[in-house]
Amino acid sequence: MWTGKYVRGPLARALLQNIGNESDAASAEAHAQEWYRCCPDLLGESVRPLFIQSHLDSGTKAFLKRSAEKSGWLFTQLYHSLVSTVLSPLVSRTSINGFLSRGSMFVFSAEQFRQLLRVELDWNAERLLDLGAGDGGVTEVMGNHFRQVYTTEVSGPMKWHLQRKNYKVLDIDEWQHVGLQYDVISCLNLLDRCEDPLQLLRDIKRSLVPKTGRVILAAVLPFQPYVEIGGKWERPKEHLKVKGKTWEEQVTSMSKKVFRKVGLEVEAVTRLPYLCEGDMYNDYYVLDDAVFVLKASDESEESDH
Repeated sequence: MWTGKYVRGPLARALLQNIGNESDAASAEAHAQEWYRCCPDLLGESVRPLFIQSHLDSGTKAFLKRSAEKSGWLFTQLYHSLVSTVLSPLVSRTSINGFLSRGSMFVFSAEQFRQLLRVELDWNAERLLDLGAGDGGVTEVMGNHFRQVYTTEVSGPMKWHLQRKNYKVLDIDEWQHVGLQYDVISCLNLLDRCEDPLQLLRDIKRSLVPKTGRVILAAVLPFQPYVEIGGKWERPKEHLKVKGKTWEEQVTSMSKKVFRKVGLEVEAVTRLPYLCEGDMYNDYYVLDDAVFVLKASDESEESDH
């Protein structure tokens, strides 16, 4: 998944070294701002007014700095590389990362999360459900605003991390049947990694608190669905048809062709980098994310216009 676009990290290096050369730092940050670039005129008319412009902020910089530091731990990285080579034929990459406590993900900062949901620092709600929560790093960004935090995760080592952080871990076939309703359900970079994405969206909609419940959903674009089975990537059972070549065209297609089909409508959308901690070769890895805030709609199927 992370083989397409990677970065050795002039930005992370500049942040780590905190060098006095302001022109180098400014150049690195200007490069990073490309991660957030959107041409609103290329978005569909119904989506255009919902776009929120994001920027490189202090929370993202802190993650990049930590990633650069870890990348420089030579002996740790050599150990990780050896263990990964030995275990990769046997278990998933996610479980290997969980076992080694590496490869943490970053989708948005606490500030960006609040901006998307249009809430203040002191906002609180009852329940959060984070689907496919991994090691809980992104869950922590959201969790401070909720009295109860529920998660799902397939990987055994990742479940251990979640339980260690005192999050309630629900089975992937259980969460939609326990009778709970959630104020926010997060589905971050999961839609392209599950067998039945439309059914997942329908289950999410049914599990929201009526009227006020929201979904925060991230999807890597261009949309390329694969499911990891026994360490191998295979096509999912159901293939979502997301049209368009540009980020903006695919965002519009998802809004019209995917979300509306299951009775969800877009309330806000932004472009953010989906960051992953690096290794001995790269400070960090980055993919393009579209992050949507969705709410339940009374409409299921709509026309294209």
